[in-house]
Amino acid sequence: MIISRRRFTKAAMGASMVGLARPAIAQTEPIKIGWLAALTGPSSAPGVGFNRGVIFATESINGAGGVKGRKVELITRDTQGDPTKAVNATQEMISQARVHAIWGPTNSGESLAVTPIMARAKMPNIHPCVVDSLIDVQKFPNAFRIAPSNTQWDDAVRNYCLAILKLKKVAVIGDTTGYGVSAVKASVAGFKNDGAEVVYQANIDATQPDLTPDLLRARNAGAEAIVIWSVSTGMEARMMNTRAAMGWDVPFVGHPSLSSGEIGSLIDKPANWDKVYAVGYRSCSYGADGKLQGRNQELVERLAGKVNLSDTLLWWVACGIDAVELVAKAVETRGSSSSEAITGYWNSLSKYNGYFGDYSYSPTQHNGYPTADVVMSAASSAKNGAFALAPGYSGGR
Repeated sequence: MIISRRRFTKAAMGASMVGLARPAIAQTEPIKIGWLAALTGPSSAPGVGFNRGVIFATESINGAGGVKGRKVELITRDTQGDPTKAVNATQEMISQARVHAIWGPTNSGESLAVTPIMARAKMPNIHPCVVDSLIDVQKFPNAFRIAPSNTQWDDAVRNYCLAILKLKKVAVIGDTTGYGVSAVKASVAGFKNDGAEVVYQANIDATQPDLTPDLLRARNAGAEAIVIWSVSTGMEARMMNTRAAMGWDVPFVGHPSLSSGEIGSLIDKPANWDKVYAVGYRSCSYGADGKLQGRNQELVERLAGKVNLSDTLLWWVACGIDAVELVAKAVETRGSSSSEAITGYWNSLSKYNGYFGDYSYSPTQHNGYPTADVVMSAASSAKNGAFALAPGYSGGR
C-alpha cells in the first residue's frame, strides 16, 4: 500500500498520541524481574537460600505499595544447575516474558552460557557468580556482580591457609561443573604463585558415592589442608564423613557452601564438621555478644518467623534481598524500567548500603563487593545463617 502524505500525517498523529499515553501505562505495569534459579539438583543449596530472600524482598516491596504504584513481578525458572536449561529460560524471559532485568543465574557454569545472550539483548543482569571472566564491561556492559569474584574468594582462602594456619602443602579439589573446573585451576595457580606446594588436585563428579580414593591420594601426597571448590553440599558432607572414617584431622578450607545448614543433616556426626572453614563475610559474622553488625541484626529480627535461616546462609538470603531492591531502587530513582535507566543507576552507585555489603559500581567497574569484607568462617558455628570468624583473626568482627 502506498502511503500518501495525508495518510502519513494522520498515522504520525496517531502514533504521537499513543506515545503520549505510554507513560501512563508504564506507571502501572509490573516491574518484571527474571529470576534464573537452580532450585533443585546437586547445586541447589545457594539457589534455595537466594530464593528466600528474593521472595521476602518482593513481598515486602509489594506489601508497601510497590515502586511508585508498580508491583514487582517475579518470573522464576528453575534451571537445575543445567546451562542448557538456563539458556532456554533466558531466551524465554527476553523474547516472551519481556522482563526488565534478570537476577541470576546462581551457578557460574550457567552464567558463562547466558551472559553473552543477555549482553546481545542489552538486558540488565545482576548475579552472584564468582568466575572472574563473567564481568567485562566491554563484552558485557549490562552485567554486574553482586557478590565477590572468585579472585576475592581465592585470596581469602589462600591467605587463611598460608598466613594464618601457616600451612604450605595443600590439595585442591572441586566438582566437575564449569565453576568447579575453573575454580580449581585458578586456586592452584594462586597457591603456586605464592610459593605453596599443591601436592594433589582433582575434579570429582558431585554424585560420586565413595570419595575415599581421592582423600587417600591427598593424604599420601602430604596435604596439610584440603581446599574445596564446590556448591554441592552432598559431595562436601561425604568428604567430611570420609575424612572422619580415615581418622584424619586435616582442615577443610573453601567454598561458602561448606557452612550450609544442609550439611548438618548429611554428616554422620556433628564432630565431622569440625576444622572446616568456609568463605564468609564480616556483614554476616557475629561477635562475642552473639549479635551481627548494625542493620543486619535488625534484618534477622525482621526475618524471624517468616524466613527459615536454620538450614541456609544469611548471606544468600541477604544477597537475594539486595538484588531485588537494587532493581526496584533503580526504577524508583530513574523513573523508568528501561535497560538504560537500570544500568545507568547501577553505574552510579558508591557504597550502596545493602544487607550483604556496600556495593560500588561505575561504567568501568562492575565488580562491586568490598574485598576487605571477605573473611573465613567457622563452618559449624551457624546461628541464623551467620557465623563466628574462623580461628586466627584479630580485631573482632
